[in-house]
Amino acid sequence: MTSRRALATAPVIIATIAALSLSACGSGAPGRNTTGQLTVVASFYPLQFAAEQIGGGHVAVTSLTRPGAEPHDIELTTHDVATVSKAGLVIYEKGLQGAVDKAVQSQAGNRALDVAPTANLNLRLASGAIDPHFWLDPQRYSKVANVISARLSNADPANKAGYEKNAKAFEDKLAALSTEFTTGLANCQRRDLVTSHAAFGYLAQRFSMKQIAINGLSPEQEPNATEIAAVSTYAKAHGVTTVYAETLASPAIAATVALESGAKVATLDPIEGLTKQSNGKNYFEVMRSNLTALQTGQGCS
Repeated sequence: MTSRRALATAPVIIATIAALSLSACGSGAPGRNTTGQLTVVASFYPLQFAAEQIGGGHVAVTSLTRPGAEPHDIELTTHDVATVSKAGLVIYEKGLQGAVDKAVQSQAGNRALDVAPTANLNLRLASGAIDPHFWLDPQRYSKVANVISARLSNADPANKAGYEKNAKAFEDKLAALSTEFTTGLANCQRRDLVTSHAAFGYLAQRFSMKQIAINGLSPEQEPNATEIAAVSTYAKAHGVTTVYAETLASPAIAATVALESGAKVATLDPIEGLTKQSNGKNYFEVMRSNLTALQTGQGCS
């Protein structure tokens, strides 16, 4: 027979177990933080921004690329790798950041989303390298946003409706931005786009321009004197009046080409990350600053 003492203590034991279970869900549930949000790791700013826009309050997003850091050659700390291993979803672009690729391969398993296939990275430089800067084409970025929404919904089905609603709003904003660029760049005196590094190929392709890059895919590369002279000669021959530098790299090379070709220097931001020097507080603001710079530099009416 069960004693009265055992019967009296049973509710206390059950309540204790329930409290412990709730505590475990809040602190140790895989892929969740202490408030129950899905933890999302993004490899760099454009993917972080998309995840935040789509995830809203249902997600906690961390970027592996610190503000102001150039993302192409980042190194990860032990803490970064641990963050990847615990995340509910890791969003990255395979081939852009070698250290991230390694961490994802060893730690993320089926919790990783590579956006490269969806972005359709079909621009290749003369060196053979593939241009990864898809987000500068709002239409490609919109397709990536759609697949991010689908993976968030898969990882957190309870909030699927919220993700789909936010994704639709984000995609509508990107469509409007694309229309602004199409209209704003429709009538330009010059369509040759001389940039400090090869980040603007997809933007140029979408809006009927031609990119002539001084550097390769990484702004940290140092072009030799022959390469600089070739771009300067091209700029002179084609009436280029503006050479575009950027925010996360030194403007020295762009300034050299501008000096040799008689052009001026303006800023065109590849939006690989935001800093205090960025002409805007988020992707949309910086893209519209880019549009203004292009309209001025390319003589658009």
